[in-house]
Amino acid sequence: MTKQSNMNIICSKCKSENIIKWTKRKTENRGLIQRYKCNNCNKTFTLDDGFFRMRNAPQKVTCAMDLFYRGVSTRKVQEHFKAFYPHNADHTSILRWIRKYSVMISKFTGKLKLNVGAEVQIDEVEYHRRKSHKKKLGIDKNWFIDSICPQTKFIVASNYVQSRNMKEIKSIIKNIKTKTESQVKIITSDGWLAYPDAIKKVYGFSNKTHSVNVVHNIVTASKGDGFNYPIERLHNNLRARTKIMRGFHGSVESANAILKGFEIYYNFITKHQTINKCPYELATDLKLNSENKWLELINLSQI
Repeated sequence: MTKQSNMNIICSKCKSENIIKWTKRKTENRGLIQRYKCNNCNKTFTLDDGFFRMRNAPQKVTCAMDLFYRGVSTRKVQEHFKAFYPHNADHTSILRWIRKYSVMISKFTGKLKLNVGAEVQIDEVEYHRRKSHKKKLGIDKNWFIDSICPQTKFIVASNYVQSRNMKEIKSIIKNIKTKTESQVKIITSDGWLAYPDAIKKVYGFSNKTHSVNVVHNIVTASKGDGFNYPIERLHNNLRARTKIMRGFHGSVESANAILKGFEIYYNFITKHQTINKCPYELATDLKLNSENKWLELINLSQI
């Protein structure tokens, strides 16, 4: 047994780096997992690579996520796995994987430094969410508010919210400002009346120029101004995936987690036809070398 020199491994109990390889733990579906021992406190442990205590292989979990965001339902994913894996997973387990790892990855990707253009477009999409799997409890009208950089096609900020109000719009714009710092000079939106006040409160008002510190470009289709094509194209992709779903059932948090996964898929997994690469390659300095980008992002989120 030799010291692990190529990885920065610390003891989960005493935080010591005096670690050696120990034995390997045999699992039913994940193969052999390396165990480590701390020479200071004698504790043995395995590394948390994002799949700690999971009963399914990382490749299977990430395959399920990829199939789901490419348009395959959780029940169809279950049927697909039935043909290839002796230990099959229930469709409810697949949905839990999607929620869990979408939130996990988004916490990592949300901290990335962005290199975007001078303009950001913001808009909303209306969704109906069933309050419960029981139809008699009714349907709640919710909104998905998102923003995109037309130059890099990167989704800068998004959130699934219960209502479209000033507080939620302001929260998204504040998130845009935090992520892009001083890069954004123009914010383009439709003619909804909440945007001017929200932009003014977040970016501030200059007494010298008697204007908001960013240009608010209002594009109203009904007045013949045209469309905000980049964000409308994004919404077409979003609707193509969600229109074949039976809808969002349950909490707002659950719906938000699923759409966070779509944001990750759009930014980091699939190539955009216009730029012929993933948006993250233009908007961030992140380098993903694996073909299984879901797995690489999960591993990175544990560092």
